[in-house]
Amino acid sequence: MSAPSGLTSANSPYVAFKRAVSRRRFLAGTGVLLALPMLDSMTPAFAAAAPEAAKPRRMLGICNNLGLVPDYFFPTGAGKDYKPSIYLELLKEHRNDFTVFSGVSHPDVDGGHPADNCFLTAAPHPSSGGFRNTLSLDQFMAERIGHLTRYPSMTLGVNCNRGSRSLSWTAGGVMIPTEEKPSEVFRKMFMGGSAKEVAAQERRLVLGQSILDAVGGQAGELRRTMGAQDRDRLDQYFTSVRELEQRMQMSKEWEKKPRPVATSSAPLDPSSPKEYMDKVRLMYDMARLCFETDSSRAVTLMLDSVNTPALDIDHVHTTTDGYHSLSHHGKSAKKLDQLKQIDSMHMRLLAKLMEDLKGAKEDGAPLLDRTMILYGSNLGNASAHTTTNLPTLFMGGGFNHGQHLVFDTERNYPLPNLFVSMLQRMGIDADKFASSTGTMRGLKSVG
Repeated sequence: MSAPSGLTSANSPYVAFKRAVSRRRFLAGTGVLLALPMLDSMTPAFAAAAPEAAKPRRMLGICNNLGLVPDYFFPTGAGKDYKPSIYLELLKEHRNDFTVFSGVSHPDVDGGHPADNCFLTAAPHPSSGGFRNTLSLDQFMAERIGHLTRYPSMTLGVNCNRGSRSLSWTAGGVMIPTEEKPSEVFRKMFMGGSAKEVAAQERRLVLGQSILDAVGGQAGELRRTMGAQDRDRLDQYFTSVRELEQRMQMSKEWEKKPRPVATSSAPLDPSSPKEYMDKVRLMYDMARLCFETDSSRAVTLMLDSVNTPALDIDHVHTTTDGYHSLSHHGKSAKKLDQLKQIDSMHMRLLAKLMEDLKGAKEDGAPLLDRTMILYGSNLGNASAHTTTNLPTLFMGGGFNHGQHLVFDTERNYPLPNLFVSMLQRMGIDADKFASSTGTMRGLKSVG
């Protein structure tokens, strides 16, 4: 583990040591600030019930990075009496289960296509030189409630350019790669490793814990040689290490817990990027299974339409061009018609997802009532690469839906306000996320 940037610089605020500390000594002592004993608060959810476990809340964040044709998506009118658009008509059976927003965006998130990586971070200016992403919404959740489930979060993708696109990012701006094989997601949820593999994983976790413990004393000695300002800074710096200790202990316990029993067979992975819609459908199924089994409560899904070639829409219609090329339609009637077919299929798949989550019950309540689904895009108009007026749907989660919330299309309302509302609905104490200014105005929870 390396030191904070600039720690030994002559003009750094960190240089308040009482005496010089060598790089070797510092690096030896930065493994952990304090070797913590095992506390009751560190035990996993199945060993000590947490308040959230009584009524779990969940989140699925979906980004289609080529968006939707605006003229066919946004409804007319506001509030409960809005008139649905062509696309929203396809969701009419679930009208009271979702809210549609217009006039929302991420402040200062520009740059066209690179903005997709900021869909759940709202980090500004993603196309600028030296850009570094920030913590994503799902990872913010995972840090706080991830210990309650086997997997703190799940990061999924369809046709992603692996290593360059993801919705999930760590606090240090590191991308979490997407899992693109439904069969692998299924395996993780239902098919644990052999006894030998589980034992090997436990040994790795114990070894990691031992290393942290071993350097704890050295770190404590190092801390005593520093001034108060440096101690405060290192306290913050090592907080993540203390959290790592807790996560490692919980991971060890989860390795011993039997996985849920699958009620269906493992899915077959589509073999071609052309089978884009089949991949989307299967990933929706995996997210639903994840929530049904409480394997994780924070799931993201990047639909990399930019990286999708000509596609099979419904096993009857096939596009004549790649998805990205179609998005730059230039008002071509032929291209717009194909985009309309693609977008309509997206709406049908969302309708099916809501139907399935309504049909699944948890303690007698529809799973959709406890599952927030955010569906949107980093582009308001893919043809023009604009990142304002983002097409946004928010479904389920126990909110008073059935409405169109209209905001200023010239000076957009901050979409991160919705993130704060989502965090609070998850039972997480938060009043700020990224560029938010509060909670989402006009959105009320029920129950």
